Amino acid sequence: MTMTMDPTTSGASSRAVDAGRLFSAGHRATLDAHLRAYGELPQRNPDAMLAELQAAGLTGRGGAAFPVWRKLSAALDAGGRRRGRAPILIANGTEGEPLSSKDAVLLRNAPHLVIDGMLAAGRTIGARNVLIVAEGDALRAVERAIGERRDARGIEVVKGAGGFVSGEASALVNLIENDDARPVDRTKRLTTAGLRGRPTVVQNVETLAHLALIARHGARWFRSVGDPVDPGTRLVTVTGDVPTQGVYEIRTDATVRETLAALGLDFGTVSAALIGGYQGAWVPARAFDLPLTALDLAPFDASPGAGIIHVLGDHRCPLDVTAGIVKYLAGESAGQCGPCMFGLPTMADRFAAVASGQAVAENAADLARLAGLVVGRGSCHHPDGTARLVRSALTVFDHDVRSHAHGRCVRSAR
Repeated sequence: MTMTMDPTTSGASSRAVDAGRLFSAGHRATLDAHLRAYGELPQRNPDAMLAELQAAGLTGRGGAAFPVWRKLSAALDAGGRRRGRAPILIANGTEGEPLSSKDAVLLRNAPHLVIDGMLAAGRTIGARNVLIVAEGDALRAVERAIGERRDARGIEVVKGAGGFVSGEASALVNLIENDDARPVDRTKRLTTAGLRGRPTVVQNVETLAHLALIARHGARWFRSVGDPVDPGTRLVTVTGDVPTQGVYEIRTDATVRETLAALGLDFGTVSAALIGGYQGAWVPARAFDLPLTALDLAPFDASPGAGIIHVLGDHRCPLDVTAGIVKYLAGESAGQCGPCMFGLPTMADRFAAVASGQAVAENAADLARLAGLVVGRGSCHHPDGTARLVRSALTVFDHDVRSHAHGRCVRSAR
């Protein structure tokens, strides 16, 4: 397993967690270093590239895990192949998720691999416009990398708006088109009618970096590591009560335990891990032998999401931690629908009451009711993700809920 941290690069290794594809060019790689590590980007015709991506089984690394070949194929069919409307490609390098830093680390250290993926994907769908949205040091790293190469001069760099919901695909389109970084409730898919009414593909930057490697090495190489259903490697951001926090590249079939063991974690001090970020789900330490795949984590309604593992030491109250996250999510609403404007603040208040031991049974029951009410009724998926976190905490930390109902926190004695 490799780890990339700024401003230095260090490493951790494990026989079971074996990766290192995305940072082969080294720390903050120049174009020369990138070409030495990966060679020139080959050009494939659209049908051949789509076939290779389908065989590779690459899924999106931004959270949704949608098959990449399907999204590109939909835009190609809706655009130049049938109707003469040239599609648009947008690379998403924003990270509104507070627990994630993988995309920023990737753009700072391997911007040319991402650019290769953008160019390859753009050629595949016949894109007339190719854009990337990023922020801070990551944005500046992309601008420097574009300045190093002639083939990337047509790429447009857009400054992200920050905020939790601003990285959602329709919010990116809205930002570029209307300078308004809020999600839009659309009746048509972006791949049919997105930016300026044209077929639009929004792909996470890590996804595009993997696409660039598939363009070079092919599907068989990509599938040579990882889970058979969701192959390859992925970047994960590990935070919380661990010896070393950072961004790591792991095989997709690596277990939670294997990933954390490589960091020297003392598992006797851990109660759970939040998988997938603020709108992910809690996985108890007893289940750490599960691989980090959506199928294996399904019993806990968890998935790798954007590649986030936040470790919770057993000295911290999980209800207090979750209450803080729900309060944050309620404050990050776009303010466009009732579930966000009224449902989420109420859920935040109820969870804070549970964490502080106030009418715990009543508030926990009301939380479960509210979580069911908001799902599927928002203008975007923000209420759904918040409800998932709430339900997860009430289930996984049921013992803590019952202890709080009796006026004590089992963690406070540790």
